[in-house]
Amino acid sequence: MSNITKQQFKRVWFITGASRGLGALIAQAALAHGNAVVAAGRNITAITERFGESHALLPVALDVTDEAQARAAVAAAIEKFGRIDVLVNNAGFGLLAAVEESSDADVRRMYDTNVFGLLNVTRAVLPVMRKQSSGHVINLSSIGGYRAAAGFGVYCSTKFAVEGITEALHAELKPLGIHATVVEPGYFRTDFLDASSLVVGKEVIDDYVETSGAVRRLAVGMNHNQPGDPEKLATALVTLADAQTPPLRLPLGTDTLKAIADKNAYVTAETEQWKELSRSTDFPL
Repeated sequence: MSNITKQQFKRVWFITGASRGLGALIAQAALAHGNAVVAAGRNITAITERFGESHALLPVALDVTDEAQARAAVAAAIEKFGRIDVLVNNAGFGLLAAVEESSDADVRRMYDTNVFGLLNVTRAVLPVMRKQSSGHVINLSSIGGYRAAAGFGVYCSTKFAVEGITEALHAELKPLGIHATVVEPGYFRTDFLDASSLVVGKEVIDDYVETSGAVRRLAVGMNHNQPGDPEKLATALVTLADAQTPPLRLPLGTDTLKAIADKNAYVTAETEQWKELSRSTDFPL
């Protein structure tokens, strides 16, 4: 990294899905706090129109499902800024449908973005961070990454995968001086429940009317009425990146805190109820 870059910017951020929604707000917050930002997204025109020209900003075209594009975007970041200090894997979308209602095509497309796309970008960035012996990988999960819910089962499964990947990364990267954190937002007032970010399953099975069907109806009324403030989420990520000892998991929103507490209590009670059967499967001592 050049001395000019070192003096000008606190850190260099690489953010996927930065053309709109949370990704754009995170980029905006990072820039406002004296960081350089590599804003990656499919719609590079939208990035340029939103942020304008800035020596602290590098818009790059990136479809995260294209591994070659991910490597090219990282190379462009290094050419301009010389390093990458914070990776925010934000790109992704949801699927609203019962598990049985979820089509193979919709499921595969979502996994390609939410899981395999995240891996593509992470594999492209980690050699840079390993060479630096520093960095922070921040993976955006969800309230659904800690507990699954009817109507979002397959979407939650992609975020369960993100949780597992991040937990392993945390263990693998810590000895190398690199942090890994999975962020678990609850319901924030973004366009996540709009058609631009959420696929709604076309097949509707009447037997699920009181479970996933109820969630389909609830989502309509909740859209743009969610309790979480997305600008505060973006600011929270800047605080996270500044932390000397960042956590493995960062839940955001009172709804996520409640969901975690409820699930932990449920798991504890169920484990206690079935522990004798659980213990019975060992070889005798």
